[in-house]
Amino acid sequence: MAASPVLVLGVGNVLMGDEGVGVHAVRELESRAWPANVTLLDGGTGGFHLLSHLAECGRVLMIDATLDGRPPGTVSVIEPRYASDFPRALSAHDIGLKDLVESAALIGKLPKVTLITISVAELQPMQMTLSPEVASALPRVVALAHELATELASTSPTP
Repeated sequence: MAASPVLVLGVGNVLMGDEGVGVHAVRELESRAWPANVTLLDGGTGGFHLLSHLAECGRVLMIDATLDGRPPGTVSVIEPRYASDFPRALSAHDIGLKDLVESAALIGKLPKVTLITISVAELQPMQMTLSPEVASALPRVVALAHELATELASTSPTP
């Protein structure tokens, strides 16, 4: 049985400091070796243009920042089942991401999602660098994403 496609999707706005950590993580992941069924995607600020990417994969590993009140740089892994299970919205892209997830579910194309979140303290408009706390968490996020995606790629049978 062939393994189904796994999408590693980093979302965020790199022009808003820590909010762009998901995109920074995917960029770091591009230098690593991957199984043939893993695709990396810089999802930017999200939106419906990502719907076709979700519809084509069996599993998706999303990486995103969250304002969850935890110390900046805290890394968490959750498996949300519904759009309401996603962390509190950070900016407009999270509303789009929740809409994207709900739309994929409505058309029956929502793959199983694993979400890596990185806690941030605040939004930093017009700043392209990460705060020291979030930057120090980035290697942990990259290693965790590589481990999880590689595992998903080997255990995701085609339906």
